[in-house]
Amino acid sequence: MTSPVTPRTSHSRRPSVLRASAVALTGSALAIGGSLALLGPSVSLASSHREAPLIAGDPQVDNTDLYAFVSPDKSDSVTLIANFYPDQRPTGGPNFFPFSPDARYNIKLDTNGDAKPDIIYQWKFKTQDLRGTKTFLYNNGVVTSLTDPNLLFRQTYTLTKFARGHSKVLVRNGKVAPSHVGKASMPDYAGLRQESITRVRGGGQTFAGQADDPFFLDLRVMDLLYGGNLSEVGDNTLKGFNVNSLALQVPKSELRLRKDGIVGVWSTTDRPSMKVAKADGTQKYAGHYVQVSRLGMPLVNELVVPAGLKDAFNALPPEKDRTIKPVVDRVLKPELAMLIEKIYGIPAPATPRKDLVAIFLTGLKGLNQPAGVTPAEMLRLNTKIPPSAAPKRLGVLEGDNAGFPNGRRLTDDVVDIEIQAVEGAVSVDKNGAPTGVKIVEALKAGDAVDANDYAFGSSFPYLALPTSGSTVLGAPVTGSTSSSAILTGAASSGSGISGTPLVSGAAGGLGLLLAGLGLLLFRRERRQAVMAP
Repeated sequence: MTSPVTPRTSHSRRPSVLRASAVALTGSALAIGGSLALLGPSVSLASSHREAPLIAGDPQVDNTDLYAFVSPDKSDSVTLIANFYPDQRPTGGPNFFPFSPDARYNIKLDTNGDAKPDIIYQWKFKTQDLRGTKTFLYNNGVVTSLTDPNLLFRQTYTLTKFARGHSKVLVRNGKVAPSHVGKASMPDYAGLRQESITRVRGGGQTFAGQADDPFFLDLRVMDLLYGGNLSEVGDNTLKGFNVNSLALQVPKSELRLRKDGIVGVWSTTDRPSMKVAKADGTQKYAGHYVQVSRLGMPLVNELVVPAGLKDAFNALPPEKDRTIKPVVDRVLKPELAMLIEKIYGIPAPATPRKDLVAIFLTGLKGLNQPAGVTPAEMLRLNTKIPPSAAPKRLGVLEGDNAGFPNGRRLTDDVVDIEIQAVEGAVSVDKNGAPTGVKIVEALKAGDAVDANDYAFGSSFPYLALPTSGSTVLGAPVTGSTSSSAILTGAASSGSGISGTPLVSGAAGGLGLLLAGLGLLLFRRERRQAVMAP
C-alpha cells in the first residue's frame, strides 16, 4: 500500500506522555457531567498506570496499555494485547499479582466505525489457593509445570466472544502463567509461559499471565516537562517492573471486517458495583457490573483529563466522547502545546487543531479512518496494511504506516510520536487526509528512551518474559533469561538502551516482601451498568 504520509524534516518530534492533546479527546468523554478545568498534573506512573483516583486503589483491574497490530509472523491474523495491574515489583510476594476473580476483563472492537462494540472478547478468572492455614508460600518447591503440586496458587480462565447478539466460549479452563517468583522456584519460566499459551476455537491462540511491562518512556515529564530544559531524560521509568497481560491472536476472517479492513480497539474492566467488607476480614462483590477502567490511545487519561474527571472517563463508553464539548475543545486547543511554548519557547501550532482530531479521534483519511466514522478515542488499525519487515520506531512519522498511530506495536515509541503530533508534525487537509510530516528538531531527542529494556519476541505473545524475583533492581546484572524461542533476552541493537537483560544470575528464592496490593476502595455507584451483550 502506498504510504499516505511522506516524512520530511525539521520541526518537532517527541510526544511526551502528553500526547495529551490527542488524549484530550478521549478525556472529553470523561467529562460526563462536570465542568472542565485546566489539566492538572497527574500522579500516574505510566501509560494509564494509576491514572485516576479510584482505579489507583484497585490495581488488579487497572488497564495500563493496549496494543493492536497485524501479526508480523502471521500476516493473516491480528494480535491484540491488553495489560493490567501496573508497577509490579518482581519481589512482590507472598501474594504476588493475580488477576481478580471478581472482575471481567474485555477487549472490544468496533468493526463499522460507529464507536460501539461489535465484538467483545471477555476473560473471567477463577483462583485455586491451596495454601490455606498451612503456609504463606506461593510455591513450596521447584515448579516445573503449571500442574506441578509445588505451585500452591493457580488461576484459570474462561474466554468468551460476544458478537452480534450471540456468545461463544472460545476457551474453558485456560491456564494462567504464574508470577515469576524467582529462578530457584521457576528455573524454566519460559517453559511455563509456553505451556500457558492456549488454542482458541475458530482459530488463533491466547495467553494470560505476567510479562515485562512493554511500555518504555521517561516519566520525569511530570517535572516541568523533563526538568524545564530536557535535562531529566534517558531513564526508562518502567525498567524492571512487570504487568499482567492478556494477549489474543485471531484470524482476520473472524473479525468480519468491512472492505476497508479498519477496526477500532479499546479495552475495559468491569466490577460489580458494591464491595462488602466483613468484620472477619472477608469481602465480596455484589450488584450489577459497571465499567471501572478504560483504555484506547496511550496516555490519554493521565495527561489530558483533569483530576476531577478521570474517574468519569474510566466509566464512559467511546460513543459518548464527542458529546463532551469542553474536552473536545481541548483537543482543538491542546494544553500540552501551550506548556511546551511556555517552558521551551517553541511556538504552539495555530488552532483549532483539526490534525489532532484526525490523528486521535477519527483516524487519518486514507490510512486508518473508516467510512462514516463517529469520532471517539480508541486505537484504529488498518488490517490491510502488511507488517513492516523493518519496523520504524516513529511509525507513520517515518513513513512506516504499519505503526502508530495506525494501531500500536510493542516497538512503537508512542511518547516521541505523540509529542511530535502535538507540535504539529503531521499536516492534514480539510478532510483529515495527511499531506506530509515535518519533524520538530528542537524536540527531536525526546525522552531519550527509544526501546524496551528487553527485546520483544518474534512469535506470539511477543512480550518479553517478566523480570524474575531473583533480580535485585539497580544491581549489576550477569547471566541471561532462560532459553526460549519466545524472546532473546537482549535489547535491540541501536536502541540507545543497554543490551544487558535485567534477569540476574544471582541466587534466587522466594520473595518474602508483602506485595503492596492496597485495600480496595469502596466504589461509588457508576451511572451506567456495563453488561455483556
